[in-house]
Order: sequence, then C-alpha cells, then structure tokens
Amino acid sequence: MDNAGPKKRCCESVQSFFTSPKFLIYLGHALSTWGDRMWNFAVAVFLVGLYGNSLLLTAVYGLVVAGSVLLLGAIIGDWVDKNPRLKVAQTSLVVQNCAVILCGILLMVVFHFKEQLAELYNGWVLTCCYILVISIANIANLASTAMSITIQRDWVVVVAGQDSSKLADMNATVRIIDQLTNILAPMLVGQIMAFCSNFIGCGFIAGWNLCSMCLEYCLLWKVYQKTPALAMKAGKKEDYLELKRLNSPKELENGQGPVEGSQLMNETAVVKADSPKKTGCCYQMAEPLRTIRDGWVAYYNQSIFFAGMSLAFLYMTVLGFDCITTGYAYMQGLNGSVLSLLMGASAVSGICGTVAFTWVRKNCGLIRTGFISGVVQLSCLMLCVASVFAPGSPFDLSVSPFQDIYSHLTGESSALPEAAYPASMLTIDGQGLLVNSSIVPPAEELPPLQSYLSVSLLFSGVIAARMGLWSFDLTVTQLIQENVIESERGLINGVQNSMNYLLDLLHFIMVILAPNPEAFGLLVILSVSFVAMGHIMYFRFAFKSLGRRLFLCCSPEQQTQALPDSPSLLPTTV
Repeated sequence: MDNAGPKKRCCESVQSFFTSPKFLIYLGHALSTWGDRMWNFAVAVFLVGLYGNSLLLTAVYGLVVAGSVLLLGAIIGDWVDKNPRLKVAQTSLVVQNCAVILCGILLMVVFHFKEQLAELYNGWVLTCCYILVISIANIANLASTAMSITIQRDWVVVVAGQDSSKLADMNATVRIIDQLTNILAPMLVGQIMAFCSNFIGCGFIAGWNLCSMCLEYCLLWKVYQKTPALAMKAGKKEDYLELKRLNSPKELENGQGPVEGSQLMNETAVVKADSPKKTGCCYQMAEPLRTIRDGWVAYYNQSIFFAGMSLAFLYMTVLGFDCITTGYAYMQGLNGSVLSLLMGASAVSGICGTVAFTWVRKNCGLIRTGFISGVVQLSCLMLCVASVFAPGSPFDLSVSPFQDIYSHLTGESSALPEAAYPASMLTIDGQGLLVNSSIVPPAEELPPLQSYLSVSLLFSGVIAARMGLWSFDLTVTQLIQENVIESERGLINGVQNSMNYLLDLLHFIMVILAPNPEAFGLLVILSVSFVAMGHIMYFRFAFKSLGRRLFLCCSPEQQTQALPDSPSLLPTTV
C-alpha cells in the first residue's frame, strides 16, 4: 500500500506527458517529416527514371520548386498570418498529403503504361503527364512550406507559452526528429525501391501519406483543444507604416535591439479599426505583388535582419551531404557503404549539436550561443580548406572551371561532364543511398587514389561542422520566434524561407559554372567564405544588440548585472 501512491503518481505523470500538447506536436511532426523525407528522396529518382536517365525532369523540378518558394514565400507567410491557426494547419496538411497521393498515383500510371502513353498523340500525353507530376509535386512542396511555418514557427511558440527554456527544448526536440527521419526514412523507401520497383515505391508513399494524413489531422485537433491560446490570434495590421515604426532601425540606436526571452512572445498586435479599402480590379490584381514587397521590406526592417541573413548565407555551400558532395565522394573512390556510415556520423554530429544548444543557451544566453556555434562551425570547416591542398586532392588551377561547359556548348563533347551530374542525376544503390551511380561508375571501377588524406579531411570537417551548424540554426530560429511580433510571424518566416532558397539556388548555379572535379577546391573555398560572411553578419548583429561589455559576459545572470537599467530585455526563465 505504501508504494501505491508513488506508482500512481508515476503512471499519471507518464500519461500526462503522452497526452500533452508538446508530445502530440512531436508525434505529428515525426509523422509529417517521415512522409516528407520519403517523398523528397524518391521524387528525384522517379523523375530520372521517367525520362530515360536524363537530367531534364529533375532539373526542371528543382528549378520550379526553388523558384516557387522564392517568389511565393512572403505570400504563403501572409496567408498563414491572416487566417485562423487551425484552418491554416488543416488546409496545409490536406493539400500537401492529397497532392503527394495524387502525384504517387499518377506516377504509378505513368510507370505502368509509359510505352502506351508515349505512342498517343506523338508523345504529347506523356509530356502532359510529366508537367502534371512536376506541378502537383510543387504544390505539395508549397503546402509543406506553409505547414512548416505554421507548426514549427508558430504553434510551438504558443505551446511553449512565455517560457524561453521550454521553447528552446521544444525546438531542439523537433530538430532531433528531423535528423533521425532524414536518415531512416530514405533508407526505408530506398530499400523498397531497390528490392521491388519504382511502381511499388510510389504506391507505398501514397498509402503512407493517406494513413498519416488522417492521424495528423486528429493530432492537430487534439493539440488545438488542449491549448486554448491557439484560438487567440493577434490581428493583422493593415497599415505598413505601423510595422515600419515598430521595427525601425532607430530602435537599435536607442539600445532597444533584439531581446532574449519572451518579451515579444506574449505581445499582441494592435488591431486597427476597419479602414476603407480600394476595390478596383487593378488594385486587387496587384495585391500579391504588394504582399511580396511589404514582406521583404518588413524583413529588412526587423531587428533580427542580420541574424536571418547570416542563416541564409549558410545555404550557399557545397559542404553538406547532398548529391553534389556524394558525387564528388564517388569520384574520389568512396563506395556506398562508406558514404552510408558518413551520413550516419553526420546525423549523430547534428544531434550532438542540437543537444549542446540547450545546455549552452542556459549557461551563456541565446545570442551568445549563436556566436559560439559560429566559431565551432568555422573552425571545423578549416579542415575542408586544408583538404583542398592535401595529398590526393584533384585541385588544379591550370584547368579552367568553364572548360567542360565551353566544350559542350561548342559541340566538342556529346555529353555533359560527369562532374556536373551529381547535382541532380540520382539513383538508388544497394544500401538505399541516394547516389548518382547511373552516371558515375561504381567506386570499385575507378582507379584508386594515391592518397585518401584529402577526402578524409573534407568529410571530417563537414561532419564535425554539423554540430555548430545545427546549434546556430536553432539559435536563429528561436531569435526569430521571440523577436517577431505574432501578427507578422508567418510573413517574416516566409521571407526567410525565400532567402534560404535563393542562396541555395546560387550554390547550384555555382556548381553548374564549375562542374569539373579540378574546380571542386574552388567551390570549397568559396563555400567557406560565404559561411564566414554569414557569421560575420551574426557577429555584427550580436555586438550591436548586446554591446561590448554585455557580449563578453558568460552567463544570463552576469548579463542582467551588466544592464541593471533594462532587466526586462533578458529572459525571465533560464
């Protein structure tokens, strides 16, 4: 009988956790992310297989997706701000999953009846199917963007309430889920596609999204019921001058820069009285353009502008585990098994950085955590710079980076250079790993390198830098969450996504301009330069926000003592 009380309390505590809004958000995010990772991994492979191992459909799809988010990011964020939270989340969820299901069914039809479709109307029916697949897949990606802004940038903030530490823990947990699903989900669907067929892979993904959509819909409703604050949403300001006044750079000059903590998390925007609106046809048609313009201007006027820009600059890099680096690794003699281990090590490093973020933030404060993360990332990337000049590196300045492009354009070569293919030519190897084995020969067919020191230094730097990268990403994410007023949260995050895609597009253009392996060293140096510029921007943001004396303090308590006249600018909870 004496143990009945503690056991009962323990069971109640466990039950309370598994029914809490926080856990329900984690579960819903895990289901959503798992489906996204499977689809993003498989769709490029499907498009390559559809067009006879050609780059065309994959390149068009990548361009359409990146261009759509770049152009429509502000409009998506504005739509998130203007509508009730539950309606936005449910609409985004249904549109995203229905688009993936429809696209999966269409791909199954095309794979099964490809020869018959190619004969109808001189192949125009098959071409229309390609256009439909890319268009529907793009709609799914836009809905996924809206869903990400809604849940990760808004609902998480509301569920965390005014507790900055709880918000940091939730952000870190969400990012750990991202890391795990980014490795496990492609492995699952990769095995299905490798041992079965693309047709069965399409059916599996469509069925997963159908089941996941129903469960996620119920989870969203449960979270909404258990968190009454989600039903209360600050009104949208109709006058941009008010937004400009709130986010004027003069605030920084007066020492009222970005804050750490929950000062703006519980801030409610002033709902203005209805003012007369213009209803002309031309005025209504120009509304999306005004939304885009106002979104970018509002983003520029944010006190965390340089922090957001610093994060965007980190996307201008080839030093990540994408298909570009994978293709380069294959040309350097690494096989799929080794790359699988390296990807796993990268995920572990990212999780360590995510866990370290919560500890460093508690002891050093949020803004200073970003500075520390930046130093760690840049220090690790110095290994990548060293790899350019290490034995075994193909780096050769005597070979023009544009030689392969010139040869192709002048007709001297009948095919694109092999080094250009890793950017988008994808297939599945025996381990279910995303590689370009249809273009680049298997590692065992390549001549062995004289030294593996260069490629070892390269991947050591990339893997180690993930700790600083993910910690820095979480820092900027929470700064945006805490310092952007609720009524503009979706708009600013939409523009931030657009900036990220813009720099990501530039890095692919950079690879296209210098595709040969001899020029990869230049891409590495240029990538590290952009990362350094990003962290310089963050240093400017942190120094201007905190000041020299406060910036050198070691803990939130010392920071509070350094600014006794404005303790409200610091977090109330640590």
